[in-house]
Amino acid sequence: MTQPQGWAGGTGAPRSVDVARLAGVSQKTVSRVFNNEPYVSADARRRVLAAAEKIGYRLNHAARALASGRTRSIGVVTLGTALYGPASLLMGIERAARGTGYALRVVNTLEGDPGGIAGAVTSLLEQGVDGIVISEPIDEEGGGGAVPVGVDVPVLVLGAPAPVEAARTLAAGVGADLLARAATDHLLDLGHATVHHLAGPQRWYAARDRLEGWRAALAARGRSEPPVVEGDWSAASGYTVGRELAADPDVTAVFAANDDMAIGLIHALTEAGRRVPEDVSVIGFDDVPVAAYITPPLTTMRQPFDAVAQEGLRRLVHAIEKPDVDLPPAQDPPVDLVLRASTASAPFLTTSGRGRGGAGPSSEARHTKPSASGNLSEHP
Repeated sequence: MTQPQGWAGGTGAPRSVDVARLAGVSQKTVSRVFNNEPYVSADARRRVLAAAEKIGYRLNHAARALASGRTRSIGVVTLGTALYGPASLLMGIERAARGTGYALRVVNTLEGDPGGIAGAVTSLLEQGVDGIVISEPIDEEGGGGAVPVGVDVPVLVLGAPAPVEAARTLAAGVGADLLARAATDHLLDLGHATVHHLAGPQRWYAARDRLEGWRAALAARGRSEPPVVEGDWSAASGYTVGRELAADPDVTAVFAANDDMAIGLIHALTEAGRRVPEDVSVIGFDDVPVAAYITPPLTTMRQPFDAVAQEGLRRLVHAIEKPDVDLPPAQDPPVDLVLRASTASAPFLTTSGRGRGGAGPSSEARHTKPSASGNLSEHP
């Protein structure tokens, strides 16, 4: 293959000096461009990037690590699961990392392994990562998640208390309590006397946050708190709980802690002759892709996985590269209520408890806005 004019590397790998020669700039300018430093004109930056692409130059991260004392890598501790929430957050982290110039090193933990976080963090520290993201949603019994070694790099914790003592600890979360409160308020705004809650397993921090948000909404409105029923995140557990709730004529509204359980719940209610939403309104949490295509389409709270990951990675990289500069407080994620057809105005109950003439999803209930500040989306 014929190399471009200005190429001086022969058959060897292209170097920064070759980029500088082809772009007509100094090696210092090339270094500034690839380290995303200021004081480089837009034209010089464009010429450097074009020259690098032309000769196939790639930044030598190993050499830069020797010079800077950093490996340009971030470790991620995450639960090894196919569940929608943890898997989506990991994908968001991977997408956010692409624009940071840092490589990710991911270590999966296993549910039920109390020493999993400690082992994962130790492994990443041995690899010399510059920072660590802990996306571990479960509180393992006995406090076994505490890391028994000093962590001398910044740590970003997503949606859970920090299980480590680090040089600098940052937090970012999906605001599950705020979203749960908005979900509950939506049902109360539709005229339901109270809202039942199908909770997730309470070893999960997210399940606890959603439970607390539901309780806070009921307490703020002076409404009675029905007994909590707990599932395991699966549609099967939602179906099992749904058969119990279907037998209670006082149940007119249910907030399920995730969409899969909500889908199982709707199936059980329909099977028992309780119409959704005419007799019972159901709202879920997550906005899984299938939620828009069940019968009826599911009203749900959409989680801002990408927004949380981007903000969290931005803060972590800042802590790595500018350890002496404080960051402003993290912003709460947006509240995004996705309105579909599974929620409607509360039915008028007869003395027998059977509903008569509950408003359908095309009524004014379709235009109810969440109590918390945020976005409202309507989808078919």
